[in-house]
Amino acid sequence: MMNHKNPGYQSLFWLSLLCVAYCRACGDSHVGVEITTDAGNAGGGSSGHAGRGGNAGHSNAGSSTAGHGNAGTSNNDSGLGGVDAGSLDAAVADADAGPDAAGPDGGVLPGVCPVDDGKCIFRNETFGDEQYWTDILGLQEVVQALTPTAALGVGLKVDADAVPPDVLAAADLTAPETTAALLSLNAVVGVRATVENGQIMRIGITCALCHSTVDNSIAPGIGSRLDGWPNRDLDPGAIIAMTPGVDAIAQKLGVATATAISTLNSWGPGRYDARYNQDGESFPVEIPPAYGLADVALETYTGEGPVTYWNNYVAVTQMGAQGSFHSDALNLDIVAHPDLVGPRLPALRDYQFSLKPPPAPVGTFSAAAAVRGDALFAQYCESCHVEDTSFTDAPTLHDPTEVGTDTNEARRSLTGKYRTTPIRGAWSHPPYFHDGSAETLRDLVIHYDAQFGLGLTGKEQQDLTEYLKSL
Repeated sequence: MMNHKNPGYQSLFWLSLLCVAYCRACGDSHVGVEITTDAGNAGGGSSGHAGRGGNAGHSNAGSSTAGHGNAGTSNNDSGLGGVDAGSLDAAVADADAGPDAAGPDGGVLPGVCPVDDGKCIFRNETFGDEQYWTDILGLQEVVQALTPTAALGVGLKVDADAVPPDVLAAADLTAPETTAALLSLNAVVGVRATVENGQIMRIGITCALCHSTVDNSIAPGIGSRLDGWPNRDLDPGAIIAMTPGVDAIAQKLGVATATAISTLNSWGPGRYDARYNQDGESFPVEIPPAYGLADVALETYTGEGPVTYWNNYVAVTQMGAQGSFHSDALNLDIVAHPDLVGPRLPALRDYQFSLKPPPAPVGTFSAAAAVRGDALFAQYCESCHVEDTSFTDAPTLHDPTEVGTDTNEARRSLTGKYRTTPIRGAWSHPPYFHDGSAETLRDLVIHYDAQFGLGLTGKEQQDLTEYLKSL
Protein backbone atom coordinates (compact mmCIF):
# COMPACT_ATOMS: atom_id res chain seq x y z
CA MET A 1 0.00 0.00 0.00
CA MET A 2 1.31 3.42 -0.91
CA ASN A 3 0.12 6.67 0.65
CA HIS A 4 0.90 9.89 -1.19
CA LYS A 5 0.51 13.03 0.89
CA ASN A 6 1.90 15.85 -1.15
CA PRO A 7 0.08 18.87 -2.61
CA GLY A 8 2.89 19.37 -5.13
CA TYR A 9 3.06 15.71 -6.03
CA GLN A 10 1.63 16.07 -9.56
CA SER A 11 4.90 17.59 -10.72
CA LEU A 12 6.74 14.32 -10.01
CA PHE A 13 5.70 12.36 -13.06
CA TRP A 14 7.66 9.21 -12.27
CA LEU A 15 5.51 8.82 -9.16
CA SER A 16 2.37 10.16 -10.75
CA LEU A 17 2.61 7.60 -13.51
CA LEU A 18 2.90 4.81 -10.97
CA CYS A 19 -0.36 5.95 -9.47
CA VAL A 20 -1.95 6.03 -12.91
CA ALA A 21 -0.93 2.41 -13.38
CA TYR A 22 -2.58 1.32 -10.16
CA CYS A 23 -5.50 3.74 -9.84
CA ARG A 24 -6.51 4.94 -13.29
CA ALA A 25 -9.75 6.41 -11.97
CA CYS A 26 -7.82 8.75 -9.68
CA GLY A 27 -6.45 10.90 -12.49
CA ASP A 28 -4.39 13.78 -11.11
CA SER A 29 -6.37 14.16 -7.90
CA HIS A 30 -4.85 11.27 -5.98
CA VAL A 31 -3.31 13.30 -3.20
CA GLY A 32 -3.92 11.58 0.10
CA VAL A 33 -5.50 8.55 -1.58
CA GLU A 34 -4.40 5.16 -0.35
CA ILE A 35 -3.49 2.96 -3.29
CA THR A 36 -3.23 -0.75 -2.62
CA THR A 37 -0.39 -2.25 -4.60
CA ASP A 38 -0.49 -5.82 -3.27
CA ALA A 39 3.29 -6.23 -3.47
CA GLY A 40 2.95 -9.99 -3.43
CA ASN A 41 2.05 -9.91 -7.12
CA ALA A 42 4.03 -8.83 -10.14
CA GLY A 43 6.58 -6.66 -8.40
CA GLY A 44 4.15 -4.52 -6.47
CA GLY A 45 1.31 -4.29 -8.97
CA SER A 46 -2.31 -4.39 -7.92
CA SER A 47 -4.32 -7.57 -7.75
CA GLY A 48 -5.61 -6.67 -11.17
CA HIS A 49 -2.08 -7.25 -12.46
CA ALA A 50 -1.55 -10.48 -10.60
CA GLY A 51 -1.63 -12.48 -13.79
CA ARG A 52 0.82 -10.22 -15.58
CA GLY A 53 4.20 -11.80 -15.28
CA GLY A 54 2.91 -14.45 -12.88
CA ASN A 55 5.55 -15.25 -10.32
CA ALA A 56 8.02 -12.89 -11.93
CA GLY A 57 7.26 -10.35 -9.24
CA HIS A 58 9.04 -9.60 -6.03
CA SER A 59 6.91 -11.74 -3.76
CA ASN A 60 8.99 -14.68 -4.92
CA ALA A 61 12.05 -12.70 -5.99
CA GLY A 62 15.09 -14.63 -4.97
CA SER A 63 13.42 -17.97 -5.51
CA SER A 64 13.84 -20.32 -8.42
CA THR A 65 10.22 -19.66 -9.39
CA ALA A 66 10.86 -15.96 -9.78
CA GLY A 67 14.05 -16.55 -11.71
CA HIS A 68 16.07 -14.50 -9.21
CA GLY A 69 17.29 -17.24 -6.90
CA ASN A 70 19.95 -18.15 -9.43
CA ALA A 71 20.33 -14.58 -10.59
CA GLY A 72 17.63 -14.88 -13.17
CA THR A 73 18.53 -18.17 -14.79
CA SER A 74 16.41 -20.88 -13.20
CA ASN A 75 13.49 -21.04 -15.60
CA ASN A 76 15.18 -19.54 -18.63
CA ASP A 77 15.81 -21.74 -21.63
CA SER A 78 17.02 -18.97 -23.92
CA GLY A 79 20.39 -19.85 -25.39
CA LEU A 80 23.46 -17.71 -25.82
CA GLY A 81 25.54 -18.80 -28.77
CA GLY A 82 23.56 -22.01 -28.93
CA VAL A 83 24.17 -22.90 -25.27
CA ASP A 84 21.26 -23.52 -22.91
CA ALA A 85 21.26 -20.53 -20.57
CA GLY A 86 19.53 -22.60 -17.92
CA SER A 87 22.66 -24.73 -17.55
CA LEU A 88 24.90 -21.76 -16.78
CA ASP A 89 23.81 -21.03 -13.21
CA ALA A 90 27.36 -21.41 -11.90
CA ALA A 91 28.63 -18.77 -14.30
CA VAL A 92 26.28 -16.01 -13.19
CA ALA A 93 28.17 -13.06 -11.73
CA ASP A 94 27.54 -12.45 -8.04
CA ALA A 95 25.02 -15.23 -7.53
CA ASP A 96 24.41 -13.71 -4.11
CA ALA A 97 20.90 -12.72 -5.12
CA GLY A 98 19.36 -15.06 -2.61
CA PRO A 99 16.06 -15.65 -0.88
CA ASP A 100 13.70 -13.00 0.36
CA ALA A 101 15.34 -10.89 3.04
CA ALA A 102 14.07 -10.43 6.55
CA GLY A 103 12.68 -6.96 7.10
CA PRO A 104 13.45 -4.84 10.17
CA ASP A 105 10.28 -6.11 11.86
CA GLY A 106 11.27 -9.72 11.31
CA GLY A 107 8.81 -10.23 8.44
CA VAL A 108 9.74 -11.15 4.91
CA LEU A 109 10.85 -8.16 2.86
CA PRO A 110 10.40 -8.79 -0.87
CA GLY A 111 13.31 -8.02 -3.14
CA VAL A 112 16.33 -9.49 -4.82
CA CYS A 113 18.92 -8.85 -2.10
CA PRO A 114 19.17 -9.24 1.68
CA VAL A 115 18.98 -5.94 3.53
CA ASP A 116 22.57 -6.28 4.77
CA ASP A 117 24.27 -7.13 1.46
CA GLY A 118 25.33 -3.78 0.05
CA LYS A 119 27.19 -5.18 -2.94
CA CYS A 120 24.20 -7.20 -4.04
CA ILE A 121 21.92 -4.20 -3.51
CA PHE A 122 24.16 -1.92 -5.56
CA ARG A 123 24.46 -4.40 -8.42
CA ASN A 124 21.17 -6.30 -8.40
CA GLU A 125 18.40 -4.65 -6.36
CA THR A 126 15.62 -3.00 -8.36
CA PHE A 127 13.59 -2.06 -5.26
CA GLY A 128 10.50 -3.14 -7.20
CA ASP A 129 11.02 -0.53 -9.93
CA GLU A 130 9.73 -3.01 -12.53
CA GLN A 131 6.40 -1.40 -11.74
CA TYR A 132 7.68 1.67 -13.58
CA TRP A 133 10.04 0.36 -16.27
CA THR A 134 7.78 -2.54 -17.25
CA ASP A 135 4.21 -1.58 -16.44
CA ILE A 136 4.40 2.08 -17.44
CA LEU A 137 7.33 2.72 -19.74
CA GLY A 138 7.23 -0.67 -21.44
CA LEU A 139 11.01 -0.86 -21.62
CA GLN A 140 10.84 -4.62 -22.12
CA GLU A 141 9.27 -4.06 -25.55
CA VAL A 142 12.23 -1.95 -26.62
CA VAL A 143 14.85 -4.28 -25.20
CA GLN A 144 13.19 -7.37 -26.71
CA ALA A 145 14.00 -6.02 -30.18
CA LEU A 146 17.38 -4.55 -29.23
CA THR A 147 20.55 -6.21 -30.47
CA PRO A 148 23.59 -6.26 -28.17
CA THR A 149 25.34 -3.98 -30.65
CA ALA A 150 22.53 -1.43 -30.38
CA ALA A 151 22.46 -1.80 -26.60
CA LEU A 152 26.19 -1.09 -26.43
CA GLY A 153 25.53 1.92 -28.65
CA VAL A 154 23.40 3.58 -25.94
CA GLY A 155 26.00 2.81 -23.29
CA LEU A 156 24.76 -0.42 -21.75
CA LYS A 157 27.59 -2.66 -20.56
CA VAL A 158 28.08 -6.43 -20.54
CA ASP A 159 29.66 -8.14 -17.55
CA ALA A 160 31.94 -10.66 -19.23
CA ASP A 161 32.45 -12.51 -15.95
CA ALA A 162 28.77 -13.53 -15.99
CA VAL A 163 29.16 -15.52 -19.21
CA PRO A 164 31.56 -18.41 -19.92
CA PRO A 165 34.32 -17.15 -22.26
CA ASP A 166 33.58 -19.70 -25.00
CA VAL A 167 29.88 -18.83 -24.94
CA LEU A 168 30.62 -15.11 -25.06
CA ALA A 169 33.04 -15.57 -27.94
CA ALA A 170 30.38 -17.41 -29.94
CA ALA A 171 27.56 -14.98 -29.16
CA ASP A 172 25.92 -13.19 -32.07
CA LEU A 173 25.93 -9.53 -31.06
CA THR A 174 23.65 -8.65 -33.96
CA ALA A 175 20.78 -10.85 -32.76
CA PRO A 176 18.09 -9.56 -30.37
CA GLU A 177 17.84 -13.09 -28.96
CA THR A 178 21.34 -12.66 -27.58
CA THR A 179 20.21 -9.61 -25.60
CA ALA A 180 17.48 -11.65 -23.91
CA ALA A 181 19.96 -14.41 -23.17
CA LEU A 182 22.46 -11.97 -21.64
CA LEU A 183 19.70 -10.55 -19.47
CA SER A 184 18.75 -14.05 -18.34
CA LEU A 185 22.33 -14.44 -17.10
CA ASN A 186 22.27 -11.09 -15.27
CA ALA A 187 25.10 -10.04 -17.56
CA VAL A 188 23.81 -6.58 -18.53
CA VAL A 189 25.20 -4.22 -15.92
CA GLY A 190 22.48 -2.45 -13.94
CA VAL A 191 19.56 -4.16 -15.69
CA ARG A 192 17.51 -7.01 -14.18
CA ALA A 193 14.99 -8.98 -16.17
CA THR A 194 12.76 -12.01 -15.92
CA VAL A 195 13.08 -13.96 -19.18
CA GLU A 196 10.79 -16.84 -20.05
CA ASN A 197 11.32 -18.84 -23.24
CA GLY A 198 13.31 -16.00 -24.71
CA GLN A 199 10.66 -13.39 -23.90
CA ILE A 200 11.45 -10.52 -21.53
CA MET A 201 8.52 -10.52 -19.14
CA ARG A 202 9.61 -7.89 -16.62
CA ILE A 203 12.54 -5.53 -16.46
CA GLY A 204 13.98 -3.09 -13.94
CA ILE A 205 17.15 -1.16 -13.24
CA THR A 206 19.65 -0.94 -10.37
CA CYS A 207 22.15 1.60 -9.03
CA ALA A 208 24.84 -0.02 -11.16
CA LEU A 209 23.21 1.14 -14.39
CA CYS A 210 24.61 4.65 -13.96
CA HIS A 211 27.35 4.09 -11.40
CA SER A 212 29.22 1.10 -12.80
CA THR A 213 31.00 0.39 -16.04
CA VAL A 214 33.36 -2.32 -17.32
CA ASP A 215 37.07 -2.41 -18.11
CA ASN A 216 36.57 -3.19 -21.83
CA SER A 217 38.89 -6.18 -21.45
CA ILE A 218 36.96 -8.23 -24.04
CA ALA A 219 35.71 -5.47 -26.33
CA PRO A 220 34.40 -1.90 -25.97
CA GLY A 221 31.54 -2.15 -23.48
CA ILE A 222 32.30 -5.77 -22.57
CA GLY A 223 34.55 -6.70 -19.66
CA SER A 224 34.79 -6.99 -15.89
CA ARG A 225 32.70 -4.67 -13.72
CA LEU A 226 34.10 -1.45 -12.28
CA ASP A 227 31.71 -0.57 -9.48
CA GLY A 228 31.51 3.09 -8.56
CA TRP A 229 32.80 4.34 -11.91
CA PRO A 230 30.29 6.62 -13.64
CA ASN A 231 28.98 5.23 -16.89
CA ARG A 232 29.76 8.21 -19.07
CA ASP A 233 28.71 6.24 -22.18
CA LEU A 234 25.19 5.59 -20.91
CA ASP A 235 22.48 7.69 -22.57
CA PRO A 236 19.54 7.55 -20.12
CA GLY A 237 17.53 10.17 -21.96
CA ALA A 238 17.75 8.33 -25.27
CA ILE A 239 16.75 5.05 -23.60
CA ILE A 240 13.67 6.62 -21.98
CA ALA A 241 12.81 8.40 -25.24
CA MET A 242 12.64 5.03 -27.04
CA THR A 243 10.00 3.60 -24.73
CA PRO A 244 6.27 3.43 -25.50
CA GLY A 245 5.62 5.14 -22.16
CA VAL A 246 7.21 8.40 -23.26
CA ASP A 247 3.69 9.51 -24.23
CA ALA A 248 2.63 9.32 -20.59
CA ILE A 249 5.72 11.27 -19.54
CA ALA A 250 4.86 14.04 -21.99
CA GLN A 251 1.28 14.10 -20.74
CA LYS A 252 2.34 14.54 -17.12
CA LEU A 253 4.72 17.32 -18.11
CA GLY A 254 2.02 19.02 -20.15
CA VAL A 255 4.11 19.01 -23.31
CA ALA A 256 3.85 17.38 -26.72
CA THR A 257 5.35 13.92 -27.01
CA ALA A 258 7.76 15.20 -29.65
CA THR A 259 8.95 17.86 -27.20
CA ALA A 260 9.57 15.33 -24.44
CA ILE A 261 11.45 13.05 -26.84
CA SER A 262 13.56 15.94 -28.10
CA THR A 263 14.41 17.02 -24.56
CA LEU A 264 15.37 13.52 -23.45
CA ASN A 265 17.50 12.97 -26.54
CA SER A 266 19.27 16.28 -25.97
CA TRP A 267 20.86 15.11 -22.72
CA GLY A 268 23.45 12.95 -24.41
CA PRO A 269 25.77 10.22 -23.11
CA GLY A 270 26.81 10.33 -19.47
CA ARG A 271 24.27 12.97 -18.48
CA TYR A 272 21.03 12.90 -16.51
CA ASP A 273 18.65 15.44 -14.98
CA ALA A 274 17.26 14.25 -11.66
CA ARG A 275 15.16 17.42 -11.29
CA TYR A 276 13.48 17.41 -14.70
CA ASN A 277 10.44 15.67 -13.30
CA GLN A 278 10.07 18.29 -10.56
CA ASP A 279 10.32 21.58 -12.38
CA GLY A 280 10.09 20.64 -16.07
CA GLU A 281 13.42 22.32 -16.78
CA SER A 282 16.22 20.46 -18.51
CA PHE A 283 19.78 21.02 -17.35
CA PRO A 284 21.37 17.57 -17.20
CA VAL A 285 24.54 17.00 -15.20
CA GLU A 286 27.39 14.55 -15.57
CA ILE A 287 26.71 11.22 -13.87
CA PRO A 288 29.07 11.36 -10.86
CA PRO A 289 31.31 8.58 -9.56
CA ALA A 290 30.10 6.60 -6.55
CA TYR A 291 33.59 5.85 -5.27
CA GLY A 292 35.76 7.85 -2.88
CA LEU A 293 32.85 9.12 -0.79
CA ALA A 294 33.73 7.62 2.58
CA ASP A 295 35.47 10.77 3.82
CA VAL A 296 33.20 13.31 2.12
CA ALA A 297 30.74 15.11 4.36
CA LEU A 298 28.20 15.74 1.58
CA GLU A 299 28.07 13.47 -1.43
CA THR A 300 26.08 15.34 -4.10
CA TYR A 301 27.09 18.21 -6.36
CA THR A 302 24.90 20.58 -4.36
CA GLY A 303 25.40 19.07 -0.90
CA GLU A 304 21.75 18.26 -0.30
CA GLY A 305 22.39 15.64 2.33
CA PRO A 306 24.23 12.40 2.98
CA VAL A 307 24.44 9.65 0.40
CA THR A 308 21.49 7.83 1.97
CA TYR A 309 19.26 10.85 1.32
CA TRP A 310 20.23 10.98 -2.34
CA ASN A 311 20.00 7.21 -2.80
CA ASN A 312 16.51 7.31 -1.35
CA TYR A 313 15.49 10.27 -3.51
CA VAL A 314 16.80 8.71 -6.70
CA ALA A 315 15.35 5.26 -6.01
CA VAL A 316 11.84 6.53 -5.28
CA THR A 317 11.51 9.59 -7.53
CA GLN A 318 13.73 8.63 -10.46
CA MET A 319 13.96 4.83 -10.63
CA GLY A 320 10.28 4.42 -9.80
CA ALA A 321 10.99 2.09 -6.89
CA GLN A 322 8.46 0.93 -4.32
CA GLY A 323 9.83 2.94 -1.44
CA SER A 324 9.08 5.68 1.04
CA PHE A 325 10.54 9.18 0.79
CA HIS A 326 9.89 12.27 2.89
CA SER A 327 11.12 15.82 2.40
CA ASP A 328 9.51 18.89 3.92
CA ALA A 329 11.59 21.08 1.62
CA LEU A 330 10.20 19.29 -1.45
CA ASN A 331 6.75 19.09 0.13
CA LEU A 332 6.90 15.38 -0.51
CA ASP A 333 5.68 12.54 1.70
CA ILE A 334 5.50 9.16 0.01
CA VAL A 335 4.82 6.04 2.03
CA ALA A 336 5.07 2.52 0.58
CA HIS A 337 4.12 -0.75 2.26
CA PRO A 338 6.36 -2.61 2.20
CA ASP A 339 9.15 -0.10 1.74
CA LEU A 340 11.70 -1.95 -0.41
CA VAL A 341 14.19 0.93 -0.32
CA GLY A 342 14.62 2.26 3.21
CA PRO A 343 15.75 -0.93 4.97
CA ARG A 344 18.49 -1.43 2.36
CA LEU A 345 19.93 2.11 2.44
CA PRO A 346 22.48 1.54 5.26
CA ALA A 347 24.09 -1.47 3.56
CA LEU A 348 24.05 0.31 0.20
CA ARG A 349 25.84 3.28 1.78
CA ASP A 350 28.43 1.02 3.39
CA TYR A 351 29.22 -0.64 0.07
CA GLN A 352 29.54 2.70 -1.69
CA PHE A 353 31.85 3.90 1.06
CA SER A 354 34.00 0.82 0.52
CA LEU A 355 34.64 1.77 -3.11
CA LYS A 356 38.05 3.43 -3.45
CA PRO A 357 39.08 5.87 -6.18
CA PRO A 358 41.13 4.12 -8.86
CA PRO A 359 44.87 4.90 -8.73
CA ALA A 360 46.35 6.59 -11.76
CA PRO A 361 47.81 4.03 -14.18
CA VAL A 362 51.58 3.92 -14.32
CA GLY A 363 52.98 6.00 -17.15
CA THR A 364 49.93 8.22 -17.60
CA PHE A 365 51.50 11.29 -15.97
CA SER A 366 54.90 12.86 -15.44
CA ALA A 367 56.03 12.14 -11.88
CA ALA A 368 58.51 15.03 -11.88
CA ALA A 369 55.89 17.49 -13.13
CA ALA A 370 53.39 16.15 -10.59
CA VAL A 371 55.80 16.97 -7.75
CA ARG A 372 56.02 20.55 -8.96
CA GLY A 373 52.27 20.60 -9.43
CA ASP A 374 51.74 19.44 -5.86
CA ALA A 375 53.47 22.58 -4.60
CA LEU A 376 51.27 24.74 -6.86
CA PHE A 377 48.18 22.90 -5.66
CA ALA A 378 49.09 23.57 -2.02
CA GLN A 379 49.54 27.26 -2.85
CA TYR A 380 46.44 27.88 -4.94
CA CYS A 381 43.90 25.07 -4.49
CA GLU A 382 44.12 23.58 -1.03
CA SER A 383 41.89 26.15 0.65
CA CYS A 384 38.90 24.37 -0.93
CA HIS A 385 40.33 21.02 -2.05
CA VAL A 386 41.75 20.21 1.36
CA GLU A 387 44.67 17.91 0.67
CA ASP A 388 43.74 14.98 2.86
CA THR A 389 41.98 11.78 1.92
CA SER A 390 38.93 13.57 0.48
CA PHE A 391 40.29 16.76 -1.18
CA THR A 392 37.18 18.76 -0.27
CA ASP A 393 36.21 21.35 2.32
CA ALA A 394 32.68 19.94 2.65
CA PRO A 395 30.40 20.54 4.47
CA THR A 396 31.26 24.08 3.42
CA LEU A 397 29.23 25.06 0.36
CA HIS A 398 30.09 27.66 -2.27
CA ASP A 399 28.07 30.10 -4.33
CA PRO A 400 28.27 29.40 -8.08
CA THR A 401 29.84 32.82 -8.62
CA GLU A 402 32.84 31.73 -6.56
CA VAL A 403 33.83 29.01 -8.97
CA GLY A 404 32.46 30.53 -12.17
CA THR A 405 30.47 27.52 -13.32
CA ASP A 406 26.95 27.06 -14.62
CA THR A 407 24.43 28.17 -11.98
CA ASN A 408 21.40 26.08 -12.94
CA GLU A 409 22.04 22.95 -10.88
CA ALA A 410 22.58 25.07 -7.77
CA ARG A 411 19.59 27.30 -8.53
CA ARG A 412 17.28 24.30 -8.78
CA SER A 413 18.64 22.60 -5.66
CA LEU A 414 17.68 22.91 -2.01
CA THR A 415 20.98 24.60 -1.09
CA GLY A 416 21.49 27.02 -3.98
CA LYS A 417 25.22 26.25 -3.78
CA TYR A 418 27.87 23.73 -4.77
CA ARG A 419 29.97 21.36 -2.72
CA THR A 420 33.69 21.21 -3.51
CA THR A 421 34.20 18.06 -5.56
CA PRO A 422 36.61 15.42 -4.21
CA ILE A 423 39.19 14.85 -6.94
CA ARG A 424 40.92 11.55 -6.27
CA GLY A 425 40.52 9.39 -9.36
CA ALA A 426 39.53 12.40 -11.46
CA TRP A 427 41.69 11.09 -14.32
CA SER A 428 39.12 8.31 -14.84
CA HIS A 429 35.96 10.32 -15.52
CA PRO A 430 36.25 13.26 -17.90
CA PRO A 431 34.64 15.70 -18.58
CA TYR A 432 34.67 17.86 -15.46
CA PHE A 433 32.40 20.20 -13.49
CA HIS A 434 28.81 19.13 -12.97
CA ASP A 435 27.88 20.33 -16.46
CA GLY A 436 30.89 18.82 -18.21
CA SER A 437 32.11 22.22 -19.35
CA ALA A 438 35.78 21.27 -18.89
CA GLU A 439 36.67 18.51 -21.34
CA THR A 440 40.07 17.78 -19.79
CA LEU A 441 41.92 18.36 -16.54
CA ARG A 442 44.01 20.94 -18.37
CA ASP A 443 40.79 22.78 -19.31
CA LEU A 444 39.80 22.71 -15.63
CA VAL A 445 43.13 24.26 -14.61
CA ILE A 446 42.84 26.94 -17.29
CA HIS A 447 39.33 27.79 -16.07
CA TYR A 448 40.44 28.28 -12.47
CA ASP A 449 43.53 30.18 -13.54
CA ALA A 450 41.27 32.70 -15.27
CA GLN A 451 38.54 32.65 -12.59
CA PHE A 452 40.92 33.49 -9.75
CA GLY A 453 43.49 35.47 -11.72
CA LEU A 454 46.33 33.18 -10.69
CA GLY A 455 48.60 34.20 -13.54
CA LEU A 456 50.03 30.71 -14.06
CA THR A 457 52.49 30.19 -16.86
CA GLY A 458 51.82 27.50 -19.44
CA LYS A 459 54.40 25.27 -17.75
CA GLU A 460 52.79 25.77 -14.35
CA GLN A 461 49.38 24.95 -15.79
CA GLN A 462 50.79 21.72 -17.15
CA ASP A 463 52.56 20.87 -13.87
CA LEU A 464 49.30 21.34 -11.98
CA THR A 465 47.49 19.22 -14.56
CA GLU A 466 50.02 16.41 -14.13
CA TYR A 467 49.45 16.51 -10.38
CA LEU A 468 45.70 16.18 -10.84
CA LYS A 469 46.26 13.28 -13.21
CA SER A 470 48.34 11.54 -10.54
CA LEU A 471 45.65 11.56 -7.82
